[in-house]
Amino acid sequence: MIVVSVETLNGLSPRIQGLLQTLEWVFTALFTLEYILRLAAVQRPVAYARSFFGIVDLLALLPTWLSILVPGTQALLVVRVLRLLRIFRILKLAQFLTEAQSLTQALRASVRKILVFLLSVAAIIVIVGSLMYVVEGPANGFTSIPIAMYWAVVTLTTVGYGDIAPRTPFGQLLASMVMILGYGIIAVPTGIVTSELARGASAHGVSTQACPRCGTSGHDVDAIYCRRCGAKM
Repeated sequence: MIVVSVETLNGLSPRIQGLLQTLEWVFTALFTLEYILRLAAVQRPVAYARSFFGIVDLLALLPTWLSILVPGTQALLVVRVLRLLRIFRILKLAQFLTEAQSLTQALRASVRKILVFLLSVAAIIVIVGSLMYVVEGPANGFTSIPIAMYWAVVTLTTVGYGDIAPRTPFGQLLASMVMILGYGIIAVPTGIVTSELARGASAHGVSTQACPRCGTSGHDVDAIYCRRCGAKM
């Protein structure tokens, strides 16, 4: 990721560019070797190649090899897009996180609740946007209901670009209420996912108690000693 980021800087010396290209080919060779070994090691190589991480592995090495096959200055933009696909390499880190499975399960369990929450937010956006269109009108920049809904999204998410702002007292009062509502809305998805994470940890017999000495968590429910430092729980 450092190599990919540094390559986009302007004014790099030829020496630095050559070093980056060398490192890129070293990384590409390692990723290619890893991909081949994974296909040779698994029992169903085709299934792995079509899986999520199989596609990620392929995207991690394919752009560098394809850049050789697309020569010519007229295709520089295509090569740039292909090489930027290397950012998918960072997704490979998820394979080495034991917590990734727990997080995935929590997100799946929270899908329905989050969808209901998003539908409620969408209803609020439509209502607030329509009110602001009626109150402010085209004279204050609210030229249509979609534009007013865009303002509602920006305000409700507490982003606040400031390109459109209410001018009338009632519009400003309504905007203040939407801003305050936005702070409460932001915390809802976090609470839903956190609740599912805690429920999943309890279901798998994992305690949320942390070690009083080193602070390590993730112990078994019946654990007496810390799994890291050995201190008594």
